Amino acid sequence: MKKILLSMAVVLVALAANAQEQVKSVSAATNALNSAKEATANPKKNTKPATWIKYGQSLLDAYAAPAGNGIIGMNAQEVALLNGGEKASEETQVELAGVPYIKQTFATKNYYFNANGQLAIVEVTKPICETALMDAVDAYAKAASLDNGSKTKDIVAALKSINEKLNSEAVTAYNLGDLAKASVGFENAAKALATAPCSLVDTSAIYNAGLTAFMVKDNDRAKKMFEQCLSYNYYGSDGDVFAKLADIADKAGDKAGSKAILEDGFTKYPQSQSILVGLINYYMVSGEDTNRLFELLDGAKKNEPNNASLYYVEGDIRSKLGQEEEAVKAYLKCSEINPEYEFGYIGLGVHYYNKAIQIQEAAANELDDNKYNLLVEDFEKTLKACIDPFEKAYELTKSQDVKTSVAEYLKNACFRFRTEDPAYMEKYEKYSNVK
Repeated sequence: MKKILLSMAVVLVALAANAQEQVKSVSAATNALNSAKEATANPKKNTKPATWIKYGQSLLDAYAAPAGNGIIGMNAQEVALLNGGEKASEETQVELAGVPYIKQTFATKNYYFNANGQLAIVEVTKPICETALMDAVDAYAKAASLDNGSKTKDIVAALKSINEKLNSEAVTAYNLGDLAKASVGFENAAKALATAPCSLVDTSAIYNAGLTAFMVKDNDRAKKMFEQCLSYNYYGSDGDVFAKLADIADKAGDKAGSKAILEDGFTKYPQSQSILVGLINYYMVSGEDTNRLFELLDGAKKNEPNNASLYYVEGDIRSKLGQEEEAVKAYLKCSEINPEYEFGYIGLGVHYYNKAIQIQEAAANELDDNKYNLLVEDFEKTLKACIDPFEKAYELTKSQDVKTSVAEYLKNACFRFRTEDPAYMEKYEKYSNVK
């Protein structure tokens, strides 16, 4: 769920920054909410925007009260100080998605502290009002409908704040393993921001609502969310929305629809691996002419003749289709167009590395000694061929993740020849130390 957590980083920092003011006690927040709600039923008061703004704020206070004053990132001592020394009724060690936490249980909430001793998750277990945030959205919308424009700035600020809270709540639900709840939370966050007079589109929230629904195989819901993304020209990381919509169509038996979505996505994101793999799988399973892939790619090349990544994509396609000679030519052309683009070298290195593995497997199953020796010779020659392009990629890339991945290939390749030449042992030791 890295995409969601990354997209929420700014929101969570903002929430922490705004959380310095002490929240009301549960009893005080409950009394204030009841009083504000009564006012909305009073004919003398419910035509005034101030009544609904006060009700909206009382709902936000009621939402915040059970969570206490714990601020994400603080340690247990700091949190206890902010909460007036409130003591947990229980403290246990738990795991969420394989990550260890110390869970502190209180009357209305649970606090989860990570391995660094920092508060990471706040889970409200006894809310004052289950629907406080969405009720607050309705309250501010009502206020806007009665307002002459003088309170627009305040109402917009409130709706943006609710959007942040709903996004944060959805991330919490995700972290606690309730992806269905997270999906609803993200959708509600988008609805809050879209409410007039705010009227903004939270494409990240809509995407996250689709992604979490997709993860729990709620494909109808995921499709609805992803189609909303397309309507706002939001395609996710490298056209991920197209790939997922195509997968949903395929699972529903709509092969033609899946193909159309993938081809549309490919025209916008020809470098997307998820779209590319989907297209290759479609053409290989369907038995249709795979030349269609290269027709699509040629169209992209005409628009961007100096885009080296398109030749990397061609190499990837041809390699997956077993067109080895053409794959090598494409990777070399990629590096020729842009010698500073590391992926041309990575593609060539992966091609030779994978081919070497295939030869090694064939040798392991060969019973004839002469044929076995020839295969071993071919294996070693092919494995050595991957080292130079991988080393070029390693030196070029500025991404530590890419360096780590390439170093793993180099470590494995150089290990084979470490006793043949001291230079290979030196390389093996160098790349073994890359983390």
